[in-house]
Amino acid sequence: MASLFTRIINGELPGRFVWSDERCVAFLTIAPIADGHTLVVPRSEVDHWVDLDDDLAAHLMVVSRKIGAAQMEAFSPNRVGVIIAGLEVPHTHIHVIPIESESDLDFRRADPNAGAEALDTAAHRLREALRSQGHPEVTS
Repeated sequence: MASLFTRIINGELPGRFVWSDERCVAFLTIAPIADGHTLVVPRSEVDHWVDLDDDLAAHLMVVSRKIGAAQMEAFSPNRVGVIIAGLEVPHTHIHVIPIESESDLDFRRADPNAGAEALDTAAHRLREALRSQGHPEVTS
């Protein structure tokens, strides 16, 4: 059975995509810790990040860095943090999160009731920042 993320990637479930290339996608989480909280997900279903091949692991981190740079532009946080936990969905994913302090990197801060309008606005702002930084992988 396909993972939840594969179903989102395949268009079976909705997603607010901000990046798409041949190896991975990035989309906003529906339970953000902060505005612009984005998941970078490989197209291939690899459950645990330690099982990624070196090239894919490097690619995911490069894309995460580009998403983080766009988050800095779009949301002006103090920093951008990453979390690779993988407990909630058995498909590798990197959480890229605008933060003000380390204490922001806490899943208990996630908003399970984030409004569609707020998520759409955050996705739009992030896409615009990615475009301004010259990334053709930005989704519409």
